[in-house]
Amino acid sequence: MTDSVSVIGGGLAGLTAAIACAEAGAQVTLHEAHATLGGRARATAGPYVAHEGAHVFYADGPHWRWLKRRGFVDDLCLPPVRTLGLLGFRRDGRLRRTPPKGMLRAQLSPWVSAPVDADFHSWATQRFGHCAATAMANSVGVATYDADTGRLSAAFVWNLFQRIYGPRVPGVRYVAGGWQAVTSRMVARARDLGVRIELGSRVDAIPSTPTIVATELSSARTLLGDSSLRWQSGHCVMLDLAVREGRRDLFTAADLDEGGFHDCYSMQDRSVAPPGESLFQIDMPVRPDESADQARIRLYRFTDLTVPGWRDRVTWQRTATARDRTGAVDLPGQTWRDRPEIDRGSGVYLVGDMVAAPGMRGEIAINSALRAAEAVVAGLRTSKGVRR
Repeated sequence: MTDSVSVIGGGLAGLTAAIACAEAGAQVTLHEAHATLGGRARATAGPYVAHEGAHVFYADGPHWRWLKRRGFVDDLCLPPVRTLGLLGFRRDGRLRRTPPKGMLRAQLSPWVSAPVDADFHSWATQRFGHCAATAMANSVGVATYDADTGRLSAAFVWNLFQRIYGPRVPGVRYVAGGWQAVTSRMVARARDLGVRIELGSRVDAIPSTPTIVATELSSARTLLGDSSLRWQSGHCVMLDLAVREGRRDLFTAADLDEGGFHDCYSMQDRSVAPPGESLFQIDMPVRPDESADQARIRLYRFTDLTVPGWRDRVTWQRTATARDRTGAVDLPGQTWRDRPEIDRGSGVYLVGDMVAAPGMRGEIAINSALRAAEAVVAGLRTSKGVRR
């Protein structure tokens, strides 16, 4: 097969699509509007290697198998044993070592199924109690970046909760260097396969070749001229924070009061911060009735608990706000199948973390890209057979 394929966007979805098509024998041109590849998987340059959003992988599902088979997630890191004593939950304004009993009971109930049509808080309150329902909804803020996760589809939130906290979860995986290291390997693989990469290439019209659009929905709406390309996502403020190491700094903490999340990058991966320093990311969802600055005040209060005395130890920090670009979330009555379709017709495909594919955040991007690539390759083979 020597047919040409165009991929617009060089983030996680675009790189996945380009590699999958090239592995099948297609000639791929990848257009990236920016000067570097990686999209939201990019990280800051050292000595502080911070990512936009979560930097871990869940070792279940087709996204992980695809990455693993190609060696993209090699060089795993293990958190030190001491981090087991540095886990916490904020409940009623205080740090605690365990979640409420109702949440513990829910963690041990993986056989329970939740309805699509009900909101999570109402359903979980009936089954596990009001306090547990609120705690569970806020505990998965790390995956939704939403200040009112309880309003989302019960099935959607329950699946996230069980993946993150349930007994059947194989656990997260930490790759040395995080998402940036993974995308760097993907770029190298794409080049080895002969993918033509054009940086600084802003595409204003769909090429005549089969095309995979791997941009944010806002850009895809303009490029495809389709105002229906919309879906709800999260809204949060983030703090990347490096401090001189402290014995009381937590490794991971879930904010069961307000939906925030605290994670340490450096306790398991010493390459992301200078010796003697720790690197954290703390997230806080923005409420509908508040500004980002107001949400940031709540974020700092949470940070005071998880990194005590951090203001006197800080060596580097940056803040960011993410809105409508944190992955899809589903309202009651919706599933991933209701999101914008991948196949847009006429040889055009839409991929990314807000389209009709399973998973959460970056997993959606990978899974949608693989489905689009499969369809493109099948179409090329069919058309080639017809020409013969």
